[in-house]
Amino acid sequence: MRIAVAGATGNIGALTVAGLERDGHNVVRISRSLGVDLSTGDGLDQALTGVDAVIDVTNGPATSYAETVAYFGTATRNLLAAGERAGVRHHVLLSIVGIDRVEGNAHYAGKREQERLVAAGPLPWTIVPATQFHDFAAMVAGWTERDGVATIAPLLVQPIAPQDVADILVEIAAGEPQGRYADVAGPEPQDLVDMARRTNETRGHKVKLVPTWSAIFGPAMAGTVLLPGQGARIAPTTFDEWLAGQRPDHTSNSHTSAELRPASN
Repeated sequence: MRIAVAGATGNIGALTVAGLERDGHNVVRISRSLGVDLSTGDGLDQALTGVDAVIDVTNGPATSYAETVAYFGTATRNLLAAGERAGVRHHVLLSIVGIDRVEGNAHYAGKREQERLVAAGPLPWTIVPATQFHDFAAMVAGWTERDGVATIAPLLVQPIAPQDVADILVEIAAGEPQGRYADVAGPEPQDLVDMARRTNETRGHKVKLVPTWSAIFGPAMAGTVLLPGQGARIAPTTFDEWLAGQRPDHTSNSHTSAELRPASN
């Protein structure tokens, strides 16, 4: 198949491109750095010529609530419209588990707008809600780190390996549209503070973590809000297995989960 990946130069995008090529698909990379701008639509028609399916793993900028929703809305409308003109038969959107249960988060509001537009749009579609990635905890701590101290909320999550997410997207894009797909998650619930501590220790990064609900995430995200629902698809890679690849001699296995950022998120 000829499959386009929007956000191809991001971390999940790059893994997805590699997975598609591994399976013998013809891949079209869509990214502003490659001359295709989702915000304006420039280059989209040419990029989607002859494309059978599109996988959207794009991320939005860290801006205000209204600006984030507008960004995701504009990019998604442009991508869907160009897909309709090109005769795309399957639009696959990577989303986030629990976004309908959290108010006040700009990134989640943007993802809800994406989902709304895809579900109401002109193309056959599959929306894939995934939990936070294994590297999410250390990334969140990095956003607030100052002088060796970082604040982080004690979220309960069921993280998934970026490679597992990419593999599932590759599988789904090659198949028939399925509407809203089951939640996709890793095999074990984890505490975000403990995840950040263990990741930083494994990477040799020294930082004091201060658990708090007054930083990036608030109490609205406490409890089981971010956990997958019943009937979830459980990916195989555990956090411990992923963590083993984070040692300094395995740094090539490290991937950033910018697609699931919360506040820029």
